[in-house]
Amino acid sequence: MPARAASIAVATAIQESGLRNLDYGDDAGPDSRGLFQQRPSQGWGSQEQVMDPVYAANAFYDALEKVPNYADLPVTVAAQTVQRSAFPDAYADHEDEAKAFASALTGHSPAAMACTLDPPSASGSPGAVLAAMTAVYGPVDATVEGYRITVAGTGSYGWSLAEWAVANAQTLSLDSVAFDERRWTRATGTWDPAPASGGAVVLTVFHAAEQS
Repeated sequence: MPARAASIAVATAIQESGLRNLDYGDDAGPDSRGLFQQRPSQGWGSQEQVMDPVYAANAFYDALEKVPNYADLPVTVAAQTVQRSAFPDAYADHEDEAKAFASALTGHSPAAMACTLDPPSASGSPGAVLAAMTAVYGPVDATVEGYRITVAGTGSYGWSLAEWAVANAQTLSLDSVAFDERRWTRATGTWDPAPASGGAVVLTVFHAAEQS
């Protein structure tokens, strides 16, 4: 789906949950759950399903895709058609922020996603990183050497992979992400010049033994 769909989805999730995967609902929907506060009683899936961010996002996109000409509608109209919120105009308040997130995470704004993180409390798992990436992107062309993961990718797709990795670096215990002659490190929180990564995204997973 186009980046516009991502903008609509992120604006919706900011309004509904503050981009938090909530395990509770509000007074208007006591069974609401997850990023989009989707209600199992309204056919969105089971509580376990709507608490899965990948499932929840796909459910939102499936519903959005059925809205005629959704990409040409104002964010608040498209979101409200899907969500049927008691506060239909609130989605517009988050449009600029949502566009920034969506542009970065779809790879259209290179090196835009950045954050500074404390050292991980435990070693990460390359297998867990690839499982999380595959859940979002489908099968990827990746090789693993110890705690270094190389994922084939160029252009906006490569930047999407790289910035997704930064966005999930805390959860996945990533130390650095390199792509397109730039490298993000959790210690600096910035994208700095680096040697070319050869048409691939290179992820370094934190390993406690190497930090001693």
